[in-house]
Amino acid sequence: MAKKKPIIAVIGSHSALDVCRGAKDEGFETLVIVQSGRDKTYTEYYKTKGKLGCVDQCLEVEKFADILKPSIQDKLRKLNVIFIPHRSFEVYLNFDYAAIENDFKIPMFGNRKLLKIEERGTTPNQYDLLDKAQIRYPKQFSNPKDIDRLCLVKVLEKTRGFERAFFLVSSYKDYIKKTRALLKKESFTAEQLARGVIEEFITGVQVNFNFFYSPLNKRLELIGTDTRRQTNLEGINKIPADYQSEVIKNIGIKYEEAGHIAVTVLESLLEEAFAMGQRFVSATQSFGLPIIGPFGLQAVITPGPPKKEIIVFDVSPRMPGSPGITATPYGSYLYGYTVSMGRRVAMEIKQAIKQNRLQEIISL
Repeated sequence: MAKKKPIIAVIGSHSALDVCRGAKDEGFETLVIVQSGRDKTYTEYYKTKGKLGCVDQCLEVEKFADILKPSIQDKLRKLNVIFIPHRSFEVYLNFDYAAIENDFKIPMFGNRKLLKIEERGTTPNQYDLLDKAQIRYPKQFSNPKDIDRLCLVKVLEKTRGFERAFFLVSSYKDYIKKTRALLKKESFTAEQLARGVIEEFITGVQVNFNFFYSPLNKRLELIGTDTRRQTNLEGINKIPADYQSEVIKNIGIKYEEAGHIAVTVLESLLEEAFAMGQRFVSATQSFGLPIIGPFGLQAVITPGPPKKEIIVFDVSPRMPGSPGITATPYGSYLYGYTVSMGRRVAMEIKQAIKQNRLQEIISL
């Protein structure tokens, strides 16, 4: 008997609805793993009801980390799922990449061994790949005593280990003053501070280039571009300049993500963006960690002279968290119709099944 058509499965957070809508559009059934007490988005509001909705089934767990339990994995295997990873999947497994690579024995779209490069403390990490790809990123300072310009410090929070505390410093003296205050407030621990990143603050326009690399077609595609909406930064920016310093002094600046908005770029920048994306793909291959499917180069576009430059400050080697990228035209320029990242993933899976090449796009 032929094996039944795979069901597309995803953790109920981050970009799950994007994954599900895209899978449904390509004729797949969908399953969302939901956590008790935070399931209604999937079990009620976007549950498939006739022609409405995109979530066909839900599998409820007490906590998302239970996805590693053999009993849960048995259920997923019996349903013949292909799992789509996103950032929340890593977060709710407490960044346990050894477990993701070795204990989560469910077919996963993409290269599961590449997920960990997002963490700066791994080897290789995203900076190693960016170096190999000859992609410029902000200057890093391993020793705070060397700070000689405005810098952004990124440290994981104490209470929410998946969120990072961001703060600006302009000198070593400034660094000591601010870290002492934040340690006293228990924003993070000394150990977390030691693992933090200090990088030069680049001024410019933030743009996330959301790419898809197809191993089946040997083709790099730009699906869409977006930028972040962050709190409380945006609120502070809307306060008259005369009052901003007083507000910052009392409540500080936070760069906590609240959403994304679509943004387009000058057409003259696309060739450079594609060249960077292609070099990044080649870098992952040279490290033996070939990218499969979606990845994002989160960048700042700086002014000239001599010309505008794209500087990458972060890499996302998985589904982007911005379904709104469909509001940009780049996917439709290629396909002639709007293509979300969720749909592009489903299109690749569909092609692989048809060509009997599924093993080329999944990892076990």
